Amino acid sequence: MTSPLRTVLVAALATLALAGCSSDATTGSPSADSTSATPSASVTTQVDARFPTYVALGDSYTAAPLVPDTDTSNGCLRSTNNYPALVAAALPGTSLTDVSCSGASSESMIGVQKTNTGLVPAQFDALTEDTDLVTIGIGGNDANLFATMVGACSQVTSKDPHGSPCRDKLTAGGTDQLRAAVRQIGGHVTAIVKGIHDRSPHAKVLVVGYPQILPAHGTCPDLLPLADGDVVYARGVLEDLVTTIKKATAAAGDAEYVDLFSATAGHDICAKDPWINGAQTDTHAALAFHPFEAEQQKAAELVLAALK
Repeated sequence: MTSPLRTVLVAALATLALAGCSSDATTGSPSADSTSATPSASVTTQVDARFPTYVALGDSYTAAPLVPDTDTSNGCLRSTNNYPALVAAALPGTSLTDVSCSGASSESMIGVQKTNTGLVPAQFDALTEDTDLVTIGIGGNDANLFATMVGACSQVTSKDPHGSPCRDKLTAGGTDQLRAAVRQIGGHVTAIVKGIHDRSPHAKVLVVGYPQILPAHGTCPDLLPLADGDVVYARGVLEDLVTTIKKATAAAGDAEYVDLFSATAGHDICAKDPWINGAQTDTHAALAFHPFEAEQQKAAELVLAALK
């Protein structure tokens, strides 16, 4: 069965194809430089340490699909202005290998990933003994967590728009399926960090958490088509995920957690100044339910701060 998230990715690729975009085409931003990522003033900082070799691992919240400019050649929908690109541009002498990929799960670290255009290698294949810096953002696609929260849950909203039909379904029988998945994700993250150190023993490892996708209060049905009670439920699951990833990073040892959640307060889907796109894909800015460029700039700023 095709997941809601994969359906969104397929639709995005189809839209790009109809628009006549080539494999390395831009998404239409008049100010974007298609040859290199140029960090804004907010993400330029002085870093004393040198990181000649930088490998970026992760899912779509690292790849930043449809943030101008986006490479559509291998189905990963990886932006040339995502936070790894901005970080590398701000570090003189740093060479970036970005293998982040939309739709990636923890399994994608050690196994091939199937995208809409073919297969991509395991992300860990990019790691070497000489790797100096690794950033990793992962977990949201494990057990279809995000796809359920914003995809499957939206499909039952009409049953009880002011209630919590998705929460009721997912907690029937006394077990909260999403929170059970979150507990498993913690173990995945700890294992991934240890796996990075096994392959790149001298690398500095930063685990980048997820932003505030969902509002702490209120709803916005046009942008976030969840029942009122399911918004509250999904927000709680997201908070649990972020806390779990932070604890898992600490449990792994010799890695630092980058708290993007706290830094994106007031910029959720429903905010007046959203850094996360709503339910409608904007081919010039962001895939549905994914980060805008401003969120990627903040992530880059935080990563650079952690490297100072």
